[in-house]
Amino acid sequence: MTQFLIDTVWWVPLYGLLGAIVTLPWAVGMVRRTGPRPAAYFNILMTLLALVHSITLLLATWALPVLHLDRAWLDFMDLRLTLSVEVSSISVGAAVLATGLSLLAQIFALGYLEKDWALARFYGLMGFFEAAMSGLALSDSLFLSYALLEMLTLSTYLLVGFWYAQPLVVTAARDAFLTKRVGDMLLLMGVVSLSAIAGTLGFGQLGIWAETAQLSPLVATLLGLALIAGPVGKCAQFPLNLWLDEAMEGPNPASILRNSVVVACGAYVLIRMEPILALSPVVLTTLIAIGAVTAVGASLVAIGQIDIKRVISHSTSAYLGLVFIAVGMQRQDIALLLLLTHAIAKALLFMSVGSIILTTNTQNITEMGGLAARMPATSSTYIVGSLGMVAVLPLGSFWALQQWATTVGSHLMALMLVVLLVNSLTAFNLTRVFGLIFWGQPQAKTRRAPEVPWLLATPSISLAIITLLLPLMLNQWGLLPEMAVWASMPTVLLMASGLLGVGLGGVLYLSPRSPELRGEGWKVLQNILAYDFHTDQLYRLTVVFAVRQGARLTAWFDQYVVDGMINLMGVASIMGGESLKYTISGQSRNYLLTVFVGVILGIAWLGWAFLN
Repeated sequence: MTQFLIDTVWWVPLYGLLGAIVTLPWAVGMVRRTGPRPAAYFNILMTLLALVHSITLLLATWALPVLHLDRAWLDFMDLRLTLSVEVSSISVGAAVLATGLSLLAQIFALGYLEKDWALARFYGLMGFFEAAMSGLALSDSLFLSYALLEMLTLSTYLLVGFWYAQPLVVTAARDAFLTKRVGDMLLLMGVVSLSAIAGTLGFGQLGIWAETAQLSPLVATLLGLALIAGPVGKCAQFPLNLWLDEAMEGPNPASILRNSVVVACGAYVLIRMEPILALSPVVLTTLIAIGAVTAVGASLVAIGQIDIKRVISHSTSAYLGLVFIAVGMQRQDIALLLLLTHAIAKALLFMSVGSIILTTNTQNITEMGGLAARMPATSSTYIVGSLGMVAVLPLGSFWALQQWATTVGSHLMALMLVVLLVNSLTAFNLTRVFGLIFWGQPQAKTRRAPEVPWLLATPSISLAIITLLLPLMLNQWGLLPEMAVWASMPTVLLMASGLLGVGLGGVLYLSPRSPELRGEGWKVLQNILAYDFHTDQLYRLTVVFAVRQGARLTAWFDQYVVDGMINLMGVASIMGGESLKYTISGQSRNYLLTVFVGVILGIAWLGWAFLN
């Protein structure tokens, strides 16, 4: 049975792909009489099969060594490409996480998009989404991982632009796609260069090659910077971080996966490439710098947002910044643990956010209030998700952040301050959102807000239970530290930072006599944070301006230089033809005389040249 599960590991990503293909008759309108729900049911069934298959495989191979399965895909002259899959507790566990959260998101979507006319198309895209994510989890080849990352980019574009009748949605989908293409293009350059240098693209073989690789510092640095560009775009890290904010224009069930698993896929590929990145200290330092800037900056920007989805999405960039720092410090174990705990808590937060949006028909947190008494299940899931996000003992993120602070933060005090600041700002921001949405007096859009139906409540409550049970799972897997570290200074500082954030948020947004923040200075600061430090304007003044001027220069060169030369040749040809036509008499003796004279002159010239 174990061997059969190993041999059929290829089926795990194919389940979602099969669901997407079978959905097509409903998605394109070929089948109308049954409505779109059969397509949704079939995709949910395929996702359930993928989850059962991956869980069974995880249990069967938990104690086995890492297995590598290769399938030849293209063999032409010196080019050999294989589809490689790794069967290990990490890869199969990542597939379980991807398929499990996809199943809960699809059940949630069945209630969230119940009356949407394009329900079948949405589930087809979700199946495509799931196939790419589970394939990335199992991939053991950088070539295959790059192809699957491209699938995720396409899926993101289609899901963000799902409601394409709205101009703002189309603009958001376009911006998200083009922003990620910048990183993908550089990543492709790195993949091609690495293939030529190392002669292989398998992660295991690349790790062996990296141990003895003799690359010049310049080559190693340029190669590493090209390879990290793709994960920077996928994980919404500075300077390619603005797309995740605009991607919130898509349906909320897609945002559940995008902010929990999809962004983690880019970080997962980054972790797999760590042996190659370690060849250059400059690349590792760049990872730490990018992660630190994004972690602190995104945590601050989240405070200035009033769109509930954007508030939560910016914290995704912040926590992925901590993952980048961990990879830069070569602590892949901590990076993987942080990805796991963040994915579960963030998915739960977005489920509760989706329930709030569906009930109130607004995403503006300033138009809400008093929902705790009217939506007790949703408020409970939000509280559990918030506690799972920050360092609250004994929930999962506490252990991930505690290990991060103890190992990574202890090497440099500045990194310790980064994690303390991110934890404190996240706790403050989540308390702020709770105070504005669930606390206080009801407003017009929340006065009669009911609790969500069971199709939305069931996956949310199920994931809340998993969040609460995650510490027991981590203890069962042997991932929790010893009791002695509980009283260490990093642990105390981490918990104190969370309490500081919650306390400050409670004073400002939970107290009935909370002070009002007024003044021109506060308004200026709030606008700076609300507009992402005006990064988009910075892009317009730098990158966009440079590209626009370069385009104008090339257009001028093409119009006046290239076209001018071609037009000159055309005019010369016309004038030459017009001039020569008058030498044509139509008499053969004149043509023969011309040829004879030409031959004589040619012989004379050759003789003169030979004698001299």
